Amino acid sequence: MDKEYYLSLAKIRLEDAKQLLEDAQDMLEKESYKSANNRAFYAMEKGVKALLAHKEIDVHTHNGALSQFNYLYVHKGDGTFTKEDYDSLARASQIRSASDYDDFYIVSKKDTKQQIEDAQKFIKKVEDYFQEKDDKS
Repeated sequence: MDKEYYLSLAKIRLEDAKQLLEDAQDMLEKESYKSANNRAFYAMEKGVKALLAHKEIDVHTHNGALSQFNYLYVHKGDGTFTKEDYDSLARASQIRSASDYDDFYIVSKKDTKQQIEDAQKFIKKVEDYFQEKDDKS
């Protein structure tokens, strides 16, 4: 696959991330907090996968995506993405997992709002990163 394919894939994934974020907000309004947490995490993950596609990398697992993001964009990156961004992703992953699989997990509206705010900040950061790269092209 060529560079154009991966650039298209990155754009599609970023659009998917924004749609998932809208879905999370809708679920929050409906007080479906576990579902909102799920959608917020997947919005962030799609953002990560968009970043990876930009580097012509495709991964197929949550852990693979988070690990590659941490390595390529936090540790070896240009400073745009920070350890706090990775920590936010890791926290979102844990909350999503508990929301999806732990029958006794109780999630609060406050925690769900925070999850969505973190996702919004992250997706905005991804958009800004792509915009900066486009401006330099």
